[in-house]
Amino acid sequence: MVSLKEITIIRAPIQRCFDLSRSIDLHLLSTARTGESAVDGVTSGLIGMGEQVTWRAKHFGIWQELTSKITALDRPVYFRDSMVRGAFRSLQHDHYFTDLGNGSTEMKDVLRFAAPFPLLGRIAELVLRPYMSRFLRERNEVLKKVAESEDFQRFI
Repeated sequence: MVSLKEITIIRAPIQRCFDLSRSIDLHLLSTARTGESAVDGVTSGLIGMGEQVTWRAKHFGIWQELTSKITALDRPVYFRDSMVRGAFRSLQHDHYFTDLGNGSTEMKDVLRFAAPFPLLGRIAELVLRPYMSRFLRERNEVLKKVAESEDFQRFI
């Protein structure tokens, strides 16, 4: 199992950062390079507790689908999305938000996943670790840029 942690400081209120993190539309903007689309479940707007979304995207040259569900939510400080169906053996993404008291928010992502092939899993995870880390970092850069601008209103 691989565990990745990414911390992003955003000059925006905690509620805005929390809601932007749940925005299907902003996620699609941040994953444009993979041709990602939301094909089932909540396909636009904000996803909430108990709701699911199925993503379709091209990774490593192969079209794949992954369904995730919001399995925990405590607005505006925490939520978790968990893979229900997809190529990974398991995948959980915890989102933590801390109000820094100066109009800024610390957004911490903890992403845990296990490769789909138990025997070849460790080799696959060596490839997946940097790929998923870059994917998460790029997503957070877009979220930060939107949250710190007036453009955020398009997404929440």
